[in-house]
Amino acid sequence: MSSAPLLQVDHLSISFQTRQRVVQAVSDISFQVRKGEAVAIVGESGSGKTVTGLSLMQLLPSAGASISGKAEFDSPQLGLVDLLTLPEKQLRKVRGQDISIVFQDPMSSLNPVITCGKQVAEALLIHFPISRKETYTRTIELFKLVKLPEPEKQFARYPHQLSGGQKQRVMIAMAMACEPSLLIADEPTTALDVTVQAGILQLLNELRVKKGMAMLFISHDLGVVAEIADRVLVMYQGRIVEEGPVAQIFTNPQHPYTQALLACRPTLTTDVPVLPTVADFMTKTDVSSGQTLPLSITEPQAKTVEKRVAAQSLSANPHAIRTRQMPLLQIQDIHVEFKKNRLFFWQKKEANKAINGVSFEAFPGETIAIVGESGCGKTTLGRTLLRLIAPTSGKILFHGQDWAALPKEELRRKRKDFQMIFQDPYASLNPNLKIGEAIMEPMLVHQVLPTQRERKQRALQLLETVGLLPEHFERYPHEFSGGQQQRICIARALALEPTCIICDEIVSSLDVSVQAQVLNLLNRLKREFDLTLLFITHDLSVARFMADRLLVMDQGRVVEEGSVQQIFSNPQHPYTKTLLQAIPSGDISDILAAQEKRKAYKASIDE
Repeated sequence: MSSAPLLQVDHLSISFQTRQRVVQAVSDISFQVRKGEAVAIVGESGSGKTVTGLSLMQLLPSAGASISGKAEFDSPQLGLVDLLTLPEKQLRKVRGQDISIVFQDPMSSLNPVITCGKQVAEALLIHFPISRKETYTRTIELFKLVKLPEPEKQFARYPHQLSGGQKQRVMIAMAMACEPSLLIADEPTTALDVTVQAGILQLLNELRVKKGMAMLFISHDLGVVAEIADRVLVMYQGRIVEEGPVAQIFTNPQHPYTQALLACRPTLTTDVPVLPTVADFMTKTDVSSGQTLPLSITEPQAKTVEKRVAAQSLSANPHAIRTRQMPLLQIQDIHVEFKKNRLFFWQKKEANKAINGVSFEAFPGETIAIVGESGCGKTTLGRTLLRLIAPTSGKILFHGQDWAALPKEELRRKRKDFQMIFQDPYASLNPNLKIGEAIMEPMLVHQVLPTQRERKQRALQLLETVGLLPEHFERYPHEFSGGQQQRICIARALALEPTCIICDEIVSSLDVSVQAQVLNLLNRLKREFDLTLLFITHDLSVARFMADRLLVMDQGRVVEEGSVQQIFSNPQHPYTKTLLQAIPSGDISDILAAQEKRKAYKASIDE
């Protein structure tokens, strides 16, 4: 790692002019990235971390955005330049060739109507005077570099034909095409499976060391940051509130916001019934400006947090299985097959077995976590239980009645007691309906409460129950954050007073602090409404915090089942062990081991 800064940012401020007011996104921040160094910017949504990364490549909208400060970059082509004021002609030489970016959502970043190979080849053709035959050869080499399986076949495939992890590898290949000096990685592992996430982090580490590249890694998850960063910048409300080596940040965080981010994140060793939230560590002090300002957490304040958690733990024990003689839900040998259409009449129809003989029981008041990687069948299983997907064979007994055999009209009436909260809250809310109407709509369909006035009153009560305000009733979904939208979906699911709710990856893309709030809310609602939860997730740390029992799924089968303590202390199946090993622990010993591993890998490359 060179001591000379590759990137020096001084007094960067960014604001946006909206219809109502000026929003200050970034306020007077300064930092540097040295050659070969990995610097992580950590914070919640709205902290200004992504805006900071985008401003370095002049990717912010020109209308409405106001930027001041300097961002001096040591370009191999142009020498020392200010990225914020660089003319468009020179900026094109820097973008992609000297600085590349990997965006958070590869599906929205890749062109859906152009093959993956052509999109990577395009980056080469723009920056280098080479033939198309040479670009094909180079693209295949890049696909091999990022460890894409069957690179020749992937060249001709479209983005929708690849998994999430494979699409992210295509994005990394595109970013690495011109061997940049600086790679900006904006949340590149959000919502990925733990094993895929581990593979992407290892790949980024290897590429950084092998190519001598610096990296600016943007994330909201300190656990992920520990695996990849040398130094950490913690951002809060547009400011850098703490900076230091990754080991120091994890062992001795000084700022209460950093302490909050570490405490909010459930880990494999978290053993508390209620997760702390950012509000427990922050205090409003500046009344004149109306801003929330951080204070060092005092001993009395720390004791208040402990008392709140201890008081709630008396009535909030998510790991207490309240089994009764009669199970609420019985799943017996469920199979789901999707048949592929044949191109010619003489071909045989191929069948893809998404669910292959799954059986389990769920008791009243119990939380069962269904865990596994993307494609294992967990979401298909959840949708099948509600008959959103028709099972090929098997029985779904809910309150002793076989849902797999119910007629459509009767099934529609019965769904009142069995609800689902989907992964993407914005996609599951009608953008043209105010949230009050969205909550009242299922009550109207199922004729819950006789009058519109009573339904409105019930909707207002539900908003209060999930931590929202009465004035939110008249707002549209786009006016809320992701965490608030998820609370709205929870309120809508509760509107029909169900006995069982399926939660499908409902916290996978939320900030750790918002995730903590939603998980605590679900546990509280579970007690208040005597709910049975089927919690679908790829995050075993979240599953450990929420669940009484675990079902581990792989390739449409349940490969292991047992209590939380049993699975986490003594996993039996190799697939379960692989999932557990892929989770970033955040332990200081593991952080130091990861640093030593990177040093050893660099030494082997240098030799």
